[in-house]
Amino acid sequence: MSGFQPFEIIPGDASHGLVILADHAMNRLPSEYGDLGLSGDAFSRHIAYDIGIEGVTRGLCARLGVPAVMACFSRLLIDPNRGEDDPTLIMKLSDGMVIPANHPLSAKERARRLSLYHRPYHEAVSAVISNTARTSGKAPLVISMHSFTPVWKGAARPWHAGVLWDADPRALRVLMDLLSADPALVVGENEPYEGALIGDTMHQHCTTKGLAHALIEIRQDLISDQAGINAWVERLAPILTSTNSRPEMHEIRHHGSSLD
Repeated sequence: MSGFQPFEIIPGDASHGLVILADHAMNRLPSEYGDLGLSGDAFSRHIAYDIGIEGVTRGLCARLGVPAVMACFSRLLIDPNRGEDDPTLIMKLSDGMVIPANHPLSAKERARRLSLYHRPYHEAVSAVISNTARTSGKAPLVISMHSFTPVWKGAARPWHAGVLWDADPRALRVLMDLLSADPALVVGENEPYEGALIGDTMHQHCTTKGLAHALIEIRQDLISDQAGINAWVERLAPILTSTNSRPEMHEIRHHGSSLD
């Protein structure tokens, strides 16, 4: 087995009380998996990763000085934004493309991918959130960064960005207000996806623990090059700073479980 690292922690000042996550930042695979039997441009497409999000995450961390955790493996290997019992955890078919190495998949191989890639990523997320809570002395705000395709199943998606949420609207309300203040932006609430998914990253690390959080989706054509990435970093940095400054973002609500 290669020395593949399943996650990257971007260091930052935990005293700010803000953590950024990027579940689908990269399209990499451990060498022993080759290309999962795929050919062509599969790993340059959205089925493999969230285009542009690694750059946006790194840019935000540099601007804000806050920590982040990024998964370093393609979601085609195993999806870190799914619960362990989710049927879409390891996709056999994605956007019309069959993933040969995922079908059939033995129970042993499924357990191996969970043990080597999925769980270590989530352990890193838990550790960074816990360290941020201890260092800052308050419940952290957690923001998860994603991107979405401009067109899906032949239909154009009009949103420039979306804010996804489930049971806790604290961050949603502020983010929607601040993003929508720009008349040039079309911003969707729970668009282009629903924010409620039991077992996903936000549910596991935030909803069940009462932490304020939100998932921000950016349309991929807007961050497909460095200029677009820079523009969105410039747009989001003050918005996240303003959101993080609200006292209500640092209260434990709902479940109130321990952060440790």
